[in-house]
Amino acid sequence: MKTSRFGITGIIVVGALAISTPVGSSTPEPTAGAHNAVVAHWTPARIDAAAPRDFAVDRRGLSYLKKKDGSLEPHGHSRPQLYATTSPSQPAPAARGIAPTAADVTGPVVTALSPAAGATIGASATFSATVTDTTGVKSVTFQTVSPSGRKQSFAATASGSTYRATISGFTTGTWRWFVVARDTNRKSNTTTTASVTFAVNTGGGGSTNVANSAWLKVGAVQNAAGRIYFEMPTTASQTSWNGYVCSGTVATDSTTGRSVIITAAHCVYDDVNKAFARNVLFIPNQVNTTGTGTDYDCNNDPLGCWTPSFGVVDTDWTTRTFPSNIPWDYAYYVVSDTGAHSGTPVANSALDVTAGSLAVQFTTPTVGTFTDALGYSYNQDPKFMYCAEALARENSYNGWWLGQCGLSGGASGGPWMADASVGNGPITSVNSWGYTNQPGMGGPSLAGTSASCLFDIGKAQAFNPPNRGIAGC
Repeated sequence: MKTSRFGITGIIVVGALAISTPVGSSTPEPTAGAHNAVVAHWTPARIDAAAPRDFAVDRRGLSYLKKKDGSLEPHGHSRPQLYATTSPSQPAPAARGIAPTAADVTGPVVTALSPAAGATIGASATFSATVTDTTGVKSVTFQTVSPSGRKQSFAATASGSTYRATISGFTTGTWRWFVVARDTNRKSNTTTTASVTFAVNTGGGGSTNVANSAWLKVGAVQNAAGRIYFEMPTTASQTSWNGYVCSGTVATDSTTGRSVIITAAHCVYDDVNKAFARNVLFIPNQVNTTGTGTDYDCNNDPLGCWTPSFGVVDTDWTTRTFPSNIPWDYAYYVVSDTGAHSGTPVANSALDVTAGSLAVQFTTPTVGTFTDALGYSYNQDPKFMYCAEALARENSYNGWWLGQCGLSGGASGGPWMADASVGNGPITSVNSWGYTNQPGMGGPSLAGTSASCLFDIGKAQAFNPPNRGIAGC
């Protein structure tokens, strides 16, 4: 671990919830003195103490922050974790509901089947459905029917009222699937849904599932994505702060004078202690450092280091607590074209010119599209990692789901790219959260949400050093 200091000009003040400066007003840009104070803040002890900021939800709907040792720290509550480690084979129990009664003659209600009718998937996909019943759900199975008429049955695992099963081995052609759900009544009332027709295409763009592997495809994402280091408060009084690590990606903003980084909201604003992050540092393409790993020596990183001026999150993220604010877990950091870079000399002081950028897609991606999710690894520093599989819906929190994704800590906020065989985007979501009792990772929807509105704020909001961030939309 190197402890060398490097000269940075600019400021990173990201911390109190306020909008005291109207969008587009004239305010001074960050000052060198304030930013250099942030650089001095990162002592070797604080560097070593920085941990991934990754969230998981247990079968009770309670949220936890994953610690370095894999244990789970309650977030926004004081209830202990159900068990110490995740277990792909440990299913969540079926809802018990009220005591079974012979008078009940109605089967469970089954909705939100995914993949939906007309969707296209690859060789593997996570199937899901919402299943509810007043007396409780006893079992849920997913039945697939191949083009030749062969039927197969797969047991689904419950996470609240959402049931999922990751199914592999599909071949190209037209398939069908349906759901069979039974309730806890002693007569086992059964609901069998109508068949849903979907297409399978195992060719083009890659179709091999990847749970967690080093990214070797390069592409524009190699430079545009990077690590984000920052601090969040540990108490509501904000007298104590801890260091964390996330990932983020430079987004194509078509503006001058600034660059915009897209990441997760939980990497920008602490929803429990109600504060924006402070001491934020962005290191693009750190995987190609000439050092041995993260050492905060910006001179051995290929593009050096960059410092945002403020963050932008949705007001709904700030006024709710995880997991109730999961649908708004997207955010942006804004970087000035002047006074924000240090380390390895670059030809242009604009981050998006030097590192490049990826377009953000604010329209709905297609269920079943083979998707890559990328992010920087904490335990395999400095590797840039990815997972890949067919995109599925996540109905519990109105987002997206990659059922077998196993990215390690530090990946939060990293980009999702549809069919990213060459790594050029566009970005369709960001790494957000997982469950404590099963593999998989969720990402928020960027379509039909405030994600585009917040992006516009990031592109237009005047630089305002006294503010640590902006909450809007």
